[in-house]
Amino acid sequence: MEHDVPPVLSLDIGGTKLAAGVVTGDGLIHGWQLAPTRREEGPRRVLSRLFDLGRKAVAEAGAPEVAAVGISCGGPLDTATGVVQCPPHLPGWIDVPVVALAAEAFGVAAVIENDATAAALGEHRYGAGRGTTTMLYLTISTGVGGGSVIGGRLHRGAAGNGGELGHVMVRPGGRPCTCGRNGCLEAYASGTAIAERAREALAAGRPSSLSSIELPTAEDVSLAAAAGDPLAAEIWDETTWALGSALTDLVNAFEPELVVLGGGVTRSGARLLDPVAAAVARDAMPPAARAVRIEPARLGAGVCVVGAGAVAHDLVSGKTDA
Repeated sequence: MEHDVPPVLSLDIGGTKLAAGVVTGDGLIHGWQLAPTRREEGPRRVLSRLFDLGRKAVAEAGAPEVAAVGISCGGPLDTATGVVQCPPHLPGWIDVPVVALAAEAFGVAAVIENDATAAALGEHRYGAGRGTTTMLYLTISTGVGGGSVIGGRLHRGAAGNGGELGHVMVRPGGRPCTCGRNGCLEAYASGTAIAERAREALAAGRPSSLSSIELPTAEDVSLAAAAGDPLAAEIWDETTWALGSALTDLVNAFEPELVVLGGGVTRSGARLLDPVAAAVARDAMPPAARAVRIEPARLGAGVCVVGAGAVAHDLVSGKTDA
């Protein structure tokens, strides 16, 4: 992407936070803004605050105008019509015409993309995946999202929501998942699931240093496991097993050059990445295992904003591949 591409406004709608920034053609964010979502207020008020956040980003970035608005949001959504349909992280957001509302608010064309798919594009174009042809991206955070670049093109799927890599099955009949099934990767490896398993074990009377923490988080579990706490180690081992098992299947299916792991849980670094990479190297089909690298994401907390910006740049330029 050339650096003389006009700047775009990028907006991210998360379950807990809203983010906005002006993204230039080099993938840099200017005028970065962050605010709580307060999703209980409903779509009208949340979007009003999001658009105000966008206006503040434009002002602070010193951008006289933006060429388009890119929006990232968890699905399901209809990218063709720009409608957010019924995302689990935004209760009550039923068929909300986000793209039309953004276009009206800012007076330019707008586009929406699934947040993890946008993040995959951002990492492929500007981050860890730069130069690769086939890349998988997973964000291990509140949930587990994913996106993929296949043959140099961003994969969106027949209905625009392809890449739900967090909902591959790792344990049939296992823990309930937000998608309605039981045993998905998200039900074991997400930050939410890690914390839930710790709290359940403590409530059942399992001894652990975690009992001194009122509401242990995934980070608390990771740190306690590293310190030798048996319960935390058991939960962490189950987490890395689930992620390693899922990635082995995905590597066998797609034979990517690179798997990029992002999201808050990956801040544990080698405690997560090393056992997962070892599982893939051991269990994947040998040609796929030899071909793949597993690396941390590079774009940090702004990855969805960068990715949505890339989608908006493609809208302006008429580009349709990654």
